[in-house]
Amino acid sequence: MKNEAHARIKINQLLTDAGWRFFDNEEGIANILLENHVKITQQEIDAWGNDYERTRNGSLDFLLVDSDNKPICVLEAKKESLHPLVAKRPYLSTR
Repeated sequence: MKNEAHARIKINQLLTDAGWRFFDNEEGIANILLENHVKITQQEIDAWGNDYERTRNGSLDFLLVDSDNKPICVLEAKKESLHPLVAKRPYLSTR
C-alpha cells in the first residue's frame, strides 16, 4: 500500500465482502463506524474486561459493532511501510 488511503480502500472491500455494513440496508443496520471519536469511561473499560487499553480519548479508523451497537473490533489502517504496532503505541514514529 502506498499510503493509508490505499489501505482503507482495500479494508473497505474486505469488510464488505465479509458481510459488514457501512450503511443501513435490507440486511440490517450499519455495523461499521468510521473515524469514530470515542470517549471511554473507566466504568465502560471495567465492564468490557482487562483486554482494553486504558485510553480515554481517541480516533478510530474502523469500529466494528455487534447488533447491540457494542464494540467488538477496532481496525487501524496504516501504510505497509509502518510497523503494525504504530496504531497501538503512540510513541512509535508514524513516518
